[in-house]
Amino acid sequence: MTAVDRRRLADLLAAAQAAYAAANPRSQELYAGASNLFGRVPMTWMNKWSGGFPLYLDHARGARITDVDGHTYVDFALGDTAAMAGHSPEATIKAVATRYADQGGATTMLPTADAQWVGAELTARFGMPLWSFSLSATDANRWAIRLARLATGRPKILVFGYSYHGSVDEAFALAGPDGSTVSRPGNVAPPVPVDLTTRAAVWNDLASVEAALQHGDVAAILTEPALTNIGIVLPEPGFMAGLRELATRYGALLMIDETHTFSAGWGGATTAWGLEPDIFVIGKSIGGGIPCGAYGLSDEVAGAVTRHTSSGEADIIDVGGVGGTLAGNALSLAAMRATLGEVLTPEAFERMIALATRFTEGVEASLAEFELPWSIAQLGARAEYRFVSPAPRTGEEAAAAADDELDAYMHLAMCNRGILMTPFHNMALMCPDTTAEDVDRHTAAFREAVAALRG
Repeated sequence: MTAVDRRRLADLLAAAQAAYAAANPRSQELYAGASNLFGRVPMTWMNKWSGGFPLYLDHARGARITDVDGHTYVDFALGDTAAMAGHSPEATIKAVATRYADQGGATTMLPTADAQWVGAELTARFGMPLWSFSLSATDANRWAIRLARLATGRPKILVFGYSYHGSVDEAFALAGPDGSTVSRPGNVAPPVPVDLTTRAAVWNDLASVEAALQHGDVAAILTEPALTNIGIVLPEPGFMAGLRELATRYGALLMIDETHTFSAGWGGATTAWGLEPDIFVIGKSIGGGIPCGAYGLSDEVAGAVTRHTSSGEADIIDVGGVGGTLAGNALSLAAMRATLGEVLTPEAFERMIALATRFTEGVEASLAEFELPWSIAQLGARAEYRFVSPAPRTGEEAAAAADDELDAYMHLAMCNRGILMTPFHNMALMCPDTTAEDVDRHTAAFREAVAALRG
């Protein structure tokens, strides 16, 4: 395979940036005028869009987004998984309108019947018998980590380099030399040195996991079933089963975060791959775009927590550090019930996964045709290409494969052709409204973009 000509890439990128700026004057104007926003955006991550300024949203529905300059895009970003159900699905609209407008009351600190329905549905999908709710997967992870430490009496969490669990302090860690734990580059002002709270291991390396667990101070292994935010890095055969065995052997809990890997199917990778977590976390997509998150506990973990709370040692019903005023609110629960019950159904996942396979095959065909040394990985309804071949097997390998110029070019090349990819990486996600024609449109645009690289 032949490497990319960097001079050609630089010329193509400059042309793509110029075309993007010319096509989006209103977005550029709004960005320039956003002087009261830190970083000129409502949330600093929105500056990740290539092109010097983000597109501004006018409206969205299903698998389509229309910006303020009137351009409509096929959306494969889908809010970086938060809109896996599609933008504003009808069932969720109806449930939210009924709850907020007809019945009234978005948040009252009172439970609703929807909560038990959602809890039972999550049990059916992921196996955990007991559930509690949050407004994001970050909060669910944060609170569940506290419960894991309480249940085990141990202070540290084990994470994998370049895994992603939201803005959880314990998670921004890498395995350093000689078994040490170091802060991930870019980590903003960690409250304490990360090695006080965390041990880090290397993905797909069970020996590194066992070495970390042998210290006897790990409360839980916090992991995704596949790395996602550094590009999809799939587990090798036996790796997830090995984590379960090692956690049990060394007295740690296995805490699985499926906020992104829910794309694997109706019950996520946990059901599809027969995983056995002690604690389970999910967020983003299960509310159809309404902020929500949830964590599930095994009976054994719940019992261990209750023993500490019953004795008065810990407080989970007032100010003990678990929960929030808006968590489990009526509006979020209504949205979750509708989205899980009527939108993200087994039939929807079957269609979405088939489309992701079609997407993957289209990318593979162009990579073969133009002999590009890239690779693509698929995780159910999600697929992602990387600028390296063979595909990375660790987070560290995935990080080393980053190429900012190629990344910017491919994002802008797709955007200028009416296709949105996830801004943080080259991930495409299918939703229930995605069509085969949408996928084929990407296949054609992708081929054009890589053909231009080859000249």
